[in-house]
Amino acid sequence: MLKKGVGSNLLIIFILAILGLNFVYPKYLNQGIDFFNSFEFSILNSEIRLSRFPEVNFKLGLDLQGGSHLVYEADLSKIEAGEKNDAMQGLRDVIERRVNRFGVGEPVVRIQEQGEHKRLIIELPGVKDVEEAIKAIGKTPYLEFKEEMTEEETRAILDKYEEFQGKSIEEVLQVPNWQEILKEDPYFKSTKLTGQYLEKAEVSFDQTTFEAEVLLQFNDEGKDIFKEITTSNVGKQLAIYIDDSLISAPTVRDAIPNGKARITGKFTTEEAKDLARNLNAGALPVPIELISQKTIGPVLGKISLEKSLEAGMIGFLIVILFMILFYRLPGIFASLALIIYGGLVLSLFKLIPVTLTLAGIGGVILSVGMAVDANVLIFERMKEERESGRSLDSSIRIGFARAWPSIRDGNVTTLIVALIMFFFGTSFIKGFALTLSLGILVSMFSAIFITKTFLKIFVGTRLEKIKFLWD
Repeated sequence: MLKKGVGSNLLIIFILAILGLNFVYPKYLNQGIDFFNSFEFSILNSEIRLSRFPEVNFKLGLDLQGGSHLVYEADLSKIEAGEKNDAMQGLRDVIERRVNRFGVGEPVVRIQEQGEHKRLIIELPGVKDVEEAIKAIGKTPYLEFKEEMTEEETRAILDKYEEFQGKSIEEVLQVPNWQEILKEDPYFKSTKLTGQYLEKAEVSFDQTTFEAEVLLQFNDEGKDIFKEITTSNVGKQLAIYIDDSLISAPTVRDAIPNGKARITGKFTTEEAKDLARNLNAGALPVPIELISQKTIGPVLGKISLEKSLEAGMIGFLIVILFMILFYRLPGIFASLALIIYGGLVLSLFKLIPVTLTLAGIGGVILSVGMAVDANVLIFERMKEERESGRSLDSSIRIGFARAWPSIRDGNVTTLIVALIMFFFGTSFIKGFALTLSLGILVSMFSAIFITKTFLKIFVGTRLEKIKFLWD
């Protein structure tokens, strides 16, 4: 008869283990589900079919998947000191949109500061056409304002599109200027107003509604162009494009003669900041220069992944063997808890998702050591209590209580260091810190909840009295 509370805890552990392990590797479960679905079962004329377990791939970093690592340096010599950070953030957003057009899986675009230098680090895992990516990335963002077309103009362009319907590639290529026709926007047309006339964009808040809005300030030349455009487009949309991508399309309420405009639209503060940052990025001349390019082949990435997994499995098996040899039955329970721990951690990596790199895998392996360390502290405390003549139940309860302060302090200290590394480190350091932190949190749950529940199963049983199994 299980002690009160142990049964429900075991059920929770069982459910977590099944979900976690099958989420990490659902192949065999899905094969079983497919086999079941191959038979026809029905209740009340309704066919019974089981749904397959979701198959989610791990998100692999550049060093495991292969790809290109590019480093660009931004020329901020013409940018005022207080606007440099915003200019870099805007550039980062624009370039991230650009690299996404290449179908790159999970590109990483981040800012790196080295003294007076500000650089963009761009990682393109699995990219095929590196030269084309470099060519597009290196362009300065282009901001332009477009006005609505008339119905006749829209209809004319749409009619041109229809001419291409049903035609073969050879027939399309014979049409004069076919590239330009297909590029035409059927709803908005370009104006003389571009980013060179925009002095700045900034976030403000309406004094009445307190809603976030974006304020635009044009220079003297842009003020006249903006006045002309807004006068002729009252009640119509004025679309804002960066690199031919629409970022906003506010409606003109009145003619604006002074070159100062407000963009409203129930923005959240973050949405308003993003829009202002992107507008400034398109308005500011911030050229970037490629200073480093490194290509990692998929074969090298595959080899790195295989060696990392091999090292991890060997280390994991050695840890399990150590725990069983030194602690016997509690060591077996700790090993089972570690297997469940592995399933839970890897499931979190898929769900979040976490980009796995060699450094990140190192963080996972280190967290396994932290999990084992917690079990060692607990089991040694339990040994001391058993040697003093206490029952298994008392030894478990007191052993966990006395080991907890050491486990807590050690793990919290490591978490603090990991947080510092995450917020102030480079991408590889952040990956290590993130996987280490997640691993530590799950390891504490594994040691304190899972292992303790397994041990309590044998309280009051005959096995409790077999000293060899516990001491």
